[in-house]
Amino acid sequence: MADEGHSDDYIAEALQVAKSTVARIRGRYCQEGLQSALMEKPRSGAPPKIDGRGKAQVVTIACSKPPKGRSRWTLRLLADKAVELNVVDSISHTTIHRILKKIRPSPGRRCSGV
Repeated sequence: MADEGHSDDYIAEALQVAKSTVARIRGRYCQEGLQSALMEKPRSGAPPKIDGRGKAQVVTIACSKPPKGRSRWTLRLLADKAVELNVVDSISHTTIHRILKKIRPSPGRRCSGV
């Protein structure tokens, strides 16, 4: 689109991305070429502790019957259970919270989780 003479504003609106994204990719193209513009470089930082399948298992546990003697799952109990079931090697209760915060049960679906 830029090659056709369209502005960053026009491209951003047409592709439904931020203008800064268009400018950043255009800059990468000018400095490093087409492949760099199309493919992001690996980012620094630790790799994710848990993948999509693991997240689904955590949600399944949270929606299951809580342990005997408990009326509901706590974040710490869920973290311990995920480790016990070898879903992950280790996981914090705050990570469990982030996973569950991203899901919203659909109307009519009951979940005895946290």
